[in-house]
Amino acid sequence: MSPHYATFAGFGAILLWSTLALLSRGAERIPAWELLALSFGVGVAATGAATLLRYGLRGGIARCAAPPRALALGFAALFGFHALYFHALKFAPPAQASLIVYLWPLLIALGAARGRRDGRRWRLLAAALGLLATGLVLGTGRGGTGTQPALGYALAAGCALLWAGYSLANRRFAELPAESLIPACLLTALAGLAMHAAVESWVSPAPAEWCAIVALGIGPVGGAFLLWDLATKRGDLGLLGSAAYAAPVLSTGWLVLAGQAPAGERLFVAAGLIVAAAVFGRRASRSISGG
Repeated sequence: MSPHYATFAGFGAILLWSTLALLSRGAERIPAWELLALSFGVGVAATGAATLLRYGLRGGIARCAAPPRALALGFAALFGFHALYFHALKFAPPAQASLIVYLWPLLIALGAARGRRDGRRWRLLAAALGLLATGLVLGTGRGGTGTQPALGYALAAGCALLWAGYSLANRRFAELPAESLIPACLLTALAGLAMHAAVESWVSPAPAEWCAIVALGIGPVGGAFLLWDLATKRGDLGLLGSAAYAAPVLSTGWLVLAGQAPAGERLFVAAGLIVAAAVFGRRASRSISGG
């Protein structure tokens, strides 16, 4: 599979992740751990069924097989990120915590540029523009006071470090197919169910909420992770790190189109910065490839 195809798969993951906020609004009555368990459960069912239909029973099982180290990395990233993220939002103002979480694209871009001079300045410029765009978008949201802001900020920083570290380390398992992440998704769903049983009370989803949960499982909590797995194994990590800043901008745009958020000048400025970041990210990729 060509690196260009893998990079485009990463763009698909970013696009799907941008729908997370809008789809989550449709299930906001559902407790966090319950929603995590249900959405990941749907994601496993959808991606598992697609794999079996495409490759058959024996072929599908073979593609889902993952060595212990890859399974541990995937589970730590998926479950650890969401556990830290949920509690970061609990302790700190959501807008500020989300901005810290969205340092992960910057960390990926910096990690991908480490040790090589070609295209480095373009990557750094693209990452800086993307971070500025994220700050503009998240700055439009309403924040809360938070109960323990310092703890929440530390947890949010942990989110950024964990996801960036996973995205960079996943390169070591480039020979594995994306479907090998499905067992890690299953473990995440089971762990979420265990946490739900321990600290939450079950809330029966209404039909409309089930629709949102299914959409979450198929899109930003299901297919997106497999696309990102493929992208981080074989795609252009520097360009993906810069492009990932489009997610919060697109997310706000979907909310505006759905009438759940006001349109403002910051959104349009942020969109322009994202376009500029993408241009510089592409310039960095061409510098490295010699094109």
